[in-house]
Amino acid sequence: MAVPAYDTVLINGSVGTGKTTTAEALGAELERRDIPGATIDVDWLRRAWPAPSDDPFQTTLALDNLQTIAANFRRAGAQVLIVAAVIETPDELRRTAIALGSNQLLHVRLTAASDTVLSRLTVRHSDDAAALEWHAQRHPELARILDQAGFTNDLRIDTTHKPANEAAQQILTRLVMAGRG
Repeated sequence: MAVPAYDTVLINGSVGTGKTTTAEALGAELERRDIPGATIDVDWLRRAWPAPSDDPFQTTLALDNLQTIAANFRRAGAQVLIVAAVIETPDELRRTAIALGSNQLLHVRLTAASDTVLSRLTVRHSDDAAALEWHAQRHPELARILDQAGFTNDLRIDTTHKPANEAAQQILTRLVMAGRG
């Protein structure tokens, strides 16, 4: 069994860049290699309504839930937590790492060309025109926010022409190879 260099892989990016799909592919690969872990999609941890006016994306709720769930997964033996999330600022990344109980976090930023994202979003929201419109408008706005956030990304992957399993392999190489040195 390979020894991972990181206890957390946080996959960040704008909507439609493949965060959840890549996280699931990475989780399957870690499981195949007998590396104990867990996959968390932070979007599910913020799904409550109504959202407070001062926290429209339910960041506080997501971090509270994340802290409890991460601790449970770690107690159950997870060596690596794979987290799909939108993290907009370095401070939010720091607070997320604390909530995750992470000592070694690999921050991965996924990007994709706007036309590719629109194609993905059109498939994802084919039955909900309002959701499609919101996500299509949110993508470039969020991409700009992430570009200007000042992150020092550990790994940046353009998923425009890269399937999730290839992005997961690229992350896995960093996760396992770094553990050898």
